[in-house]
Amino acid sequence: MQIALEARHLVKRYPDVLAVDDVSFQVRQGICFGLLGPNGAGKTTTVEIMEGVTPASSGEVWYFGEPAGQKFRQEAGIQFQNTALQDYLTVRETLDMFQTLYDRKADLAHIIEECSLGELQDRDNRKLSGGQRQRLLLAIALVNKPRLVFLDEPTTGLDPQARRNFWDLVQRIRAEGTTIILTTHYMDEAQILCDEIAIMESGKIIAQGNPEELLRKQYQHVVIELPLTEVSGDLSNIEHRVLETQGIIEIETNDVNKTLQDLAKHVHGLNRLKIRQRNLEDLFLDLTGHSLRP
Repeated sequence: MQIALEARHLVKRYPDVLAVDDVSFQVRQGICFGLLGPNGAGKTTTVEIMEGVTPASSGEVWYFGEPAGQKFRQEAGIQFQNTALQDYLTVRETLDMFQTLYDRKADLAHIIEECSLGELQDRDNRKLSGGQRQRLLLAIALVNKPRLVFLDEPTTGLDPQARRNFWDLVQRIRAEGTTIILTTHYMDEAQILCDEIAIMESGKIIAQGNPEELLRKQYQHVVIELPLTEVSGDLSNIEHRVLETQGIIEIETNDVNKTLQDLAKHVHGLNRLKIRQRNLEDLFLDLTGHSLRP
């Protein structure tokens, strides 16, 4: 599969910090690639270098086998986390305005349908809900029929239903062959949308690969969860940890049946017990020691 975008030994130095420290990775054409990291890890700076918003101290960004330049700027779309929209313009007028900035032109009727903006075309930008505004910002990123789209924390602040609707939209765009580079603070979002992820810490990539493959490599056990209020006896013979802020006991085990037998002797009941596989949130916490949430 062809390489759509490549970071080659990116470095970004500021007077008081090395924000990006020799970062290299490739993004294959047609996939959704997630760049994750706690605040201050360098992911935002890395993405801004790749977008052409921030110059690198050293290193290069290549686009389909050549240094990113005018072709990249014409063929890439960017949905920033915060974009100021012109007041008093309608949704359709906004899309028309942004499309004039590009030589490449997408079919706006298709974009409007794809982003579920049909009933909002004549609505003032100021009167859009959070989810509607995010759909418009994505539509703006698509007006030049991009081969590659950057999505910077696109669902921050959205309610659960609006987030899921946006995920469906992103999956449809990816299915059309568009390469997507996603930054997000939601681990479920990354696990659902991303074919590959890279986790950054202190300016470096510390893990990269397919989410499911990374989880299989890191974990060979499942997790049993039980509210601390259900415990009625001594659990010292069962290795566990207590999540203080959540009031939950976590037990890692390779033998669920035996662990449940041991646990049953020391709890009120098992009705509120959960058995789950390890997920990206666990992986992120174990690798970085940080929660990804802002």
